[in-house]
Amino acid sequence: MSTEHVAVVGAGQMGAGIAQVLLQSGLKVTLIDVSKQMLDKGCEHIRAGLQKLQDKGKLDDARRQSALNRLRTAATVAEAKDVDFAIEAVSENEELKKKIFRELDSVVRPGGVMATNTSSIPITRIAASTGRPDAVIGMHFMNPVPVMTLVEIIRGAATSDHTYAATRALAETMGKTTVVSKDFPGFIVNRILIPMLNEACFAMMEGLGTAEDIDAAMKLGTNQPMGPLQLADFIGLDTCLSIAEVLHRGLGDDKYRPCPLLKQYVDAGWFGRKSGRGFYKY
Repeated sequence: MSTEHVAVVGAGQMGAGIAQVLLQSGLKVTLIDVSKQMLDKGCEHIRAGLQKLQDKGKLDDARRQSALNRLRTAATVAEAKDVDFAIEAVSENEELKKKIFRELDSVVRPGGVMATNTSSIPITRIAASTGRPDAVIGMHFMNPVPVMTLVEIIRGAATSDHTYAATRALAETMGKTTVVSKDFPGFIVNRILIPMLNEACFAMMEGLGTAEDIDAAMKLGTNQPMGPLQLADFIGLDTCLSIAEVLHRGLGDDKYRPCPLLKQYVDAGWFGRKSGRGFYKY
């Protein structure tokens, strides 16, 4: 079955970015979110992203208008019709994701795919909440989605070859490069990235250097485009903490223990760029 209509659940930064790239690729998209405010914000994010591409000469006006004409919105999963492929991109809350996948089970066509953009939660556990775990797969996009080319594909214990092939084909249609990870906590990218960000938090907590010095040292010393604390702010400190906790629980190794300073900042509501304050003020 070819993929023509994709439902994206969650209209936040990741969901809107995924929807934008799908629209650019010629597909029909239904963007779903229970919050009208988030839906409106997500659609504006998409419009701005497409306009930016047109301004840069990477998209003509006809293709921009065509992309926008293929965008639909819905307040519930049940409102989506004739869905070939669904991508869930809500917050890192396992119970919420399982609830959404139970709902997706009834709207995605037979032979379709239900993918999660989770950055750390085991695919096998999410898949077990549905009536067709063979159709569930991990499709982890990098942020910002329109810019970053990588997609991690994670097969659960029951994921079928058909589901994997359809997911890889969709990623390639979107112009993405894929890697395959086993279904272990954090997968590839976050298994390596989050401990580095967490260690930068420990370095700051212990007074090893200021946030500016720690970031400058890593940028200039290891040729990274963004320092670890600045990157943590960009990702969201709440998201970083959630992933660190999944790694710590899932792998049972103290080296993944979340830094107390990271926990304190999240308790204070200092989530980084999206809240206006994290390791830096915005």
